[in-house]
Amino acid sequence: MTGGILFAAFLVMLLGGVPIGVALGLAGAAAIVLSDQAMMAMPTNVYAGIAKYPLIALPMFILVGCVFDRAGVALRLVRFATTLVGAGRGALASVSVLVAMVMGGISGSGPATAAAVGKVMTDGMVRDGYPRPFIASVVGAAAAVDILIPPSIAFIIYAVMVPGVSVPAIFMAGLFPGLLAGVAILVPILLISWLRDFGGRNPDRGGLSVWRAFREAFWGLMAPVVILGGMRIGAFTPTEAAVMAVFYGLFVGFVIYRSLTLRDLYEILVEAGEISAVILMVVALATVFAWATSTLGMVQPVVEAILGLGEYGTLALLVVLVIVVGMFLDGISIFLILLPLLLPIARHFGWDPTWFGIILTMKIAIGQFTPPMAVNMMVSCRIAGVSMQTTIPWVSWMVLAMLAALALVIALPGIALWLPRSMGML
Repeated sequence: MTGGILFAAFLVMLLGGVPIGVALGLAGAAAIVLSDQAMMAMPTNVYAGIAKYPLIALPMFILVGCVFDRAGVALRLVRFATTLVGAGRGALASVSVLVAMVMGGISGSGPATAAAVGKVMTDGMVRDGYPRPFIASVVGAAAAVDILIPPSIAFIIYAVMVPGVSVPAIFMAGLFPGLLAGVAILVPILLISWLRDFGGRNPDRGGLSVWRAFREAFWGLMAPVVILGGMRIGAFTPTEAAVMAVFYGLFVGFVIYRSLTLRDLYEILVEAGEISAVILMVVALATVFAWATSTLGMVQPVVEAILGLGEYGTLALLVVLVIVVGMFLDGISIFLILLPLLLPIARHFGWDPTWFGIILTMKIAIGQFTPPMAVNMMVSCRIAGVSMQTTIPWVSWMVLAMLAALALVIALPGIALWLPRSMGML
């Protein structure tokens, strides 16, 4: 009975527009009271939810994304990619995907990348003959790849919550699936562009030579190398890598590009602080919700019912469940709410926890650009000035392509696990 009240209260508040963190905390608190548990469990779990060293990296990587966004890195990456790809049919759409993948190696946030790439690419793609609904679809789908390209905020949360999973290992495990997802999205984008004659109307490549465009984009291209390369050689931990990336971004913005001012720095710190506070509050309050579900014994009956479907039936159900939930919630919230339920299932079937984290994240990524409710599409549609319904004929093909990439990673776990195993991380 109390368990039903817990989830009913959460859903009612969520549908009523209550912020997700507040809804999780209040529902968990109500369950604690109704089950005659000690109320001191709430502040204890709130503190325990965020008192974890790896979480220090989270606000740092958010700050990195804000710094590079303000420094004009996305614009320079677009110019460089355009000089490489050219200006034919599907060229600028391909550039959007490539730039989003590089930005994912800097910020690790899908909506942030959708905003950065959408602002830079939309007007140019409109002039080049792309319809606005298609532009919104491309940007929203490309940005979804970001939570698979390390450093990923979702990966950090997963590693913190799952025993036996390290941040460096899941970062490396996400690299090849992230690249596979990007290539998978490119296939329908290029096919549609060729069949519908999208692009190639504006042959202007920005007036830059490849070498000059590369020099301008070089510092942005080096950011993922600094972050991941430093961790690989053991120069610093993921948390230290995040701090180093912040200093690197500030150096590029103030010294190399000279596009940042002290006023920009103040606004960047405020923006990053607000975003970090929201995420960490959700993490803290979701811990109360997770503790309540565990204490009230609601997880085990659900797990047993799902396990009755068998391994492949369970995988199929999880694909549908997580993608549908991903349409409405961000990746961090999904992990915080569903992992207490999903981890016992993974342990029962003996699934590798790092591989399981990758396929869960791929499902969430698909949900982030699947209408009718998708966080990335909300951003890209707002920038493109279209409704989400108009994108369905285009984005549906990209969803199918991403599902094919997910099926490959499920069927061939080595796609995710080979790199961390070869590096001795697993």
